Amino acid sequence: MISTYDSGPARAVGDQRSLPVPDGLDGMRLDQAVARLFGLSRTAAAALVEAGDALVDGVARPKSDKVSAGSWLEVTLPAPPVAPQIIPQAVPGLRVIYADDDIVVVDKPVGVAAHPSPGWTGPTVIGGLAGIGHTIATSGAAERQGVVHRLDVGTTGVMVVAKSEQAYSSLKRAFKVREVEKRYHAVVQGHLDPLRGTVDAPIDRHPHHDYRWAVVADGKPSITHYDTLEAFPSASLLDVRLETGRTHQIRVHLSALRHPCVGDLTYGADPTLSGRLKLERQWLHARELSFLHPRTAEEVRFVSDYPDDLKNALAILRD
Repeated sequence: MISTYDSGPARAVGDQRSLPVPDGLDGMRLDQAVARLFGLSRTAAAALVEAGDALVDGVARPKSDKVSAGSWLEVTLPAPPVAPQIIPQAVPGLRVIYADDDIVVVDKPVGVAAHPSPGWTGPTVIGGLAGIGHTIATSGAAERQGVVHRLDVGTTGVMVVAKSEQAYSSLKRAFKVREVEKRYHAVVQGHLDPLRGTVDAPIDRHPHHDYRWAVVADGKPSITHYDTLEAFPSASLLDVRLETGRTHQIRVHLSALRHPCVGDLTYGADPTLSGRLKLERQWLHARELSFLHPRTAEEVRFVSDYPDDLKNALAILRD
């Protein structure tokens, strides 16, 4: 039998909360129970328990202890995080490819995040644009206003940001209904079979590692199309087209095929090959972006050249 319970009051943050363990969580690990009841990540819940901020019947217990229905749970929740601020700054290597009153298209360098986020202290695309005088749309969360899609910190290439509110709404819709064509180039380990194909596999957070994503049965639908452009003895250069836009989608799908992006140690790349190619990040580049301009409705297309580290790795593979 599955019991239901009202977890609404338990979602308050920045204070102490007390409630009985519901029947539906009987026998669950303490950290899992805290995560479920208070809407925390498993990692955050475990840290809270280990800090002694989760008491069961007035006693601090290990995170792996099982809870019993009816036991009294007292939790001191952390204060709500302060929203990251956009800091205008010069961002070396950030190049504006195109700009008008509605959009700005940039060539994002490695080591730059799309927008501020908790825990990130490095440069951002939004901060870099503010630093050179671009006014961005105010739609969206405060720290990511104008951002309609993102690239990983370690992924380079073409990215569009909305400057007008009309452009923001139009581009958000276009990305959602898959009217934007996003093409990436990736160098992966080994040779894919078939050389051209489609990966249709759902993606969600990794069940054991919060910083990773994975193919999981109940994840969000995710579709990646690939085509082999060039083959080397130990690797292949792929043209990749995204039909959906999940976090780390290309990296996760290629890793699931056992052909991770070269240099992508997070998703199983060979560190020896990465070292030989002098790569300190995944060989993955947002090569091309095309969409209907939000004001003129004419198709626009933008292309980004490979940065030096990816060019050098390709040169070594071709030798």
